[in-house]
Amino acid sequence: MTDDEVLAEFRDAGALLEGHFILSSGLRSPVFLQKMFIFQDPVRTERLCKALAAKIEATFGKVDYVVSPAVGGIVPGYETARHLKAKAVFVEREDGQFKLRRGFAIPAGARVVMVEDIVTTGLSSRECLASIAGEPGQILGAACLVDRSASKADLGVRLVSLVALDIPAYAPDALPPELAAIPAVKPGSRGLAS
Repeated sequence: MTDDEVLAEFRDAGALLEGHFILSSGLRSPVFLQKMFIFQDPVRTERLCKALAAKIEATFGKVDYVVSPAVGGIVPGYETARHLKAKAVFVEREDGQFKLRRGFAIPAGARVVMVEDIVTTGLSSRECLASIAGEPGQILGAACLVDRSASKADLGVRLVSLVALDIPAYAPDALPPELAAIPAVKPGSRGLAS
């Protein structure tokens, strides 16, 4: 898929929002990608995740396990794993830390890719990767549908995405006047990072 085709999927789903948004990192942005508008449509989700799976395979080769952070990464992680013919597992927060739970484990020799929905600062991706670093499998890298950081987020591993966008994000006390003039909303489900 081209960048324009990926963005068209978000626009057509009503998932590319403009205004003044409070991101889970606490930063502010004039653009918000409401990924759940994508994930409510299985056909659209399949198109995007199939394209991501092809890019993952072209970059990393054979993948045995896809690991995703709960909750936002579960749907794209599962659907991407399906196209990779890989297992899909996820990490969940327990006492504020991501952990494999529910009996999930990554066996020795397994080739692993972490799959996210959208990367902004890379915090949840780094936390997800750190939580599986002690597993005996081999972490090949990471992938996401949209990289909002325009490849600036450092995950400590290679990140592939369907599209990398340079969407500005500002500290609340450093807003440009046009953004400060619009009331801020917090559209996502996740609380602010602490």
